[in-house]
Amino acid sequence: MFKLDAVPRDILLLLSVPGLYWLLVLAGRQLKRKQGVRLGWPYHLFAIPLAIFVPMWVLDIQWHRTEFEAATIIFGSVFVIALVDRYIWQAYLRERNKIEVPKFLIEVARLMILFIAAFLVLFWLYQLNIEKLLIAPGIIAIVIGLAMQDLVGNIIAGMGIQVGKPYAQGDWLQVGDHFAQVIEINWRATRLLSNDGVSIEIPHREMAGKTIVNLNRPFKAHAFRLSVSIEYSAPPTRVKDILLHATANAMGLAPEPKPTVYLKNFGDSSIEYEIKFWIEDQSQYYEVCDSIRTNVWYSLRRHGIVIPFPIRTVQIERPAKSKEQELQSAARAILRQQPLFKPLSDVQLDALLPRGRIVHFGRGEKLIEQGADAESMFILVEGEASVVIEQDGRQAQVASLKSGDCFGEMSLLTGEKRNATVLASRDCEAVEIGKPILAQSLKGNPELLQKLSGLLARRQMENEGVFGGHTEPGVLQATQAAYKETFADRLRRFFEL
Repeated sequence: MFKLDAVPRDILLLLSVPGLYWLLVLAGRQLKRKQGVRLGWPYHLFAIPLAIFVPMWVLDIQWHRTEFEAATIIFGSVFVIALVDRYIWQAYLRERNKIEVPKFLIEVARLMILFIAAFLVLFWLYQLNIEKLLIAPGIIAIVIGLAMQDLVGNIIAGMGIQVGKPYAQGDWLQVGDHFAQVIEINWRATRLLSNDGVSIEIPHREMAGKTIVNLNRPFKAHAFRLSVSIEYSAPPTRVKDILLHATANAMGLAPEPKPTVYLKNFGDSSIEYEIKFWIEDQSQYYEVCDSIRTNVWYSLRRHGIVIPFPIRTVQIERPAKSKEQELQSAARAILRQQPLFKPLSDVQLDALLPRGRIVHFGRGEKLIEQGADAESMFILVEGEASVVIEQDGRQAQVASLKSGDCFGEMSLLTGEKRNATVLASRDCEAVEIGKPILAQSLKGNPELLQKLSGLLARRQMENEGVFGGHTEPGVLQATQAAYKETFADRLRRFFEL
């Protein structure tokens, strides 16, 4: 009868190793497919020595058993790392408790597992103690120590950063002269990405020695400042209002807190003002600054306020009358085609237009705003604009304006609030005619009052569809006369005639 004891142990070892290895491979595949454990080629390096060591330990075979045991422990630490990554970092902390573990902490934990495995091999299997390690060649130890100095320093500094948590992945930082976003915190350094798409890697030791400004803490909104120099002749309160309005209409600002403007300094040739504004997305910083500066330029230009040249510069300018004369000439031709101004004689138009204000608007600016109080109209000489009406919280474009169009007549004649918003589709040049300018023409020409009231009465009746019915001529004339008198009274009260 065949006895197991009679079979040589070497043959049993050779027979058992392949089967045990394939069992380990099948177990690894199950972990990978069903549990999501990331096992790669290092798992085979663990399975092979384990499949050899276990039968050797069971059969009490001493041939190189210590080496196979050491290989099992070393490569087994890689298998343990894969299990810790899946069941602790991912399943328990991230998926169950919604805790995002920093990558740096994961890498430190992996190094600790590898260190423990090496410790077990050296001190348990090979019976090496600390004294023997200290007696190792001194020169090699010194060289390795010096080489590892920066590495160890970065690791220790990185642990301090993780404990203190001055910043996290996704935060925007100001480090020295750099404004950049944290995209990775690894075991050695912090990697940043600037607004220009440039990657900046700063070692943890260097980060620990810098003053770090976290732009996302304690609140996401953070403030920046822009300086603007204005001529001394402009009243500060008026300048502040203009700069504040221009800043508030810029794109990309945080809704809260609101921007503010300060008088910062009295310079040699100008007064320096500072605009403080808040943004939430640091990646939009340059776009926000561009929008504010563009709005400030157009707003100051419209209000006749100059950004002065440095006092050391000799500025020689020719009078800009030719440009103004061209705009006023074009505006005169436009007004002559408008029914509202046909009652005006050439002399009256010549007296009216030179007192009109030439204004400039940049693309995206509001020429007028729906619901605003107003007492003026505009003649669009150059550019294009869109007419937008807001109703029930929705905006709809109802018309487009181009060179040669007029708008805002009813506000000029009756003081009614603006019934629509006009947005500049591109840069616009316009002539604004205000109430005081037209009042002078009305006071000097009573007949003009009757002509304008008659024109307004006819426009009102056209809007109400009176002319389209079967109204008798006598009734139609009486209605028109009543409307004309009503508008005449409104014009007298509004212009204080």
